[in-house]
Amino acid sequence: MRHHTKQTNDPKLRERMEKAAHRDHHTEHFFRRVLHYIERTIAVATLVVLVGFLILEFYQIITCAIDDIHSLNLHDILTNILTIVVGMEFVRMLIDTTPANILEVLTVAMTRHIILTHDDYISNLVCVICIAGLFAIRRYLVRRSELKEEMVDIE
Repeated sequence: MRHHTKQTNDPKLRERMEKAAHRDHHTEHFFRRVLHYIERTIAVATLVVLVGFLILEFYQIITCAIDDIHSLNLHDILTNILTIVVGMEFVRMLIDTTPANILEVLTVAMTRHIILTHDDYISNLVCVICIAGLFAIRRYLVRRSELKEEMVDIE
């Protein structure tokens, strides 16, 4: 069902309609700005936590290396570092939500999963196929104007 607006010759009614449209525009603009600031605040808080965890991880690596080099567990270090990397990509996606950034976060998360988990070969094959699918989506479905300069140029 289509909604038709009537043209009116009543100047008072037209003025009220214009004021209502103007008020709706300002309300929408206000809520968009509030949401924008909330997203930025969440991104900054997440970034602060991630940098804190990164510093803590490096501190633990250095103190373990000094105390006992054999107590270092490479799998735990990789898990923590790659989790921080995925978190950093997530922050970047929060700040600049584009299809290319979303695909990049998914690619990094899937790659982290393949590297750190030791699943059966079927699960690894499915993950590799998913990553290939993400690359295909990025190549064929994301417009070039949405790709960032920092990403690999696809020609």
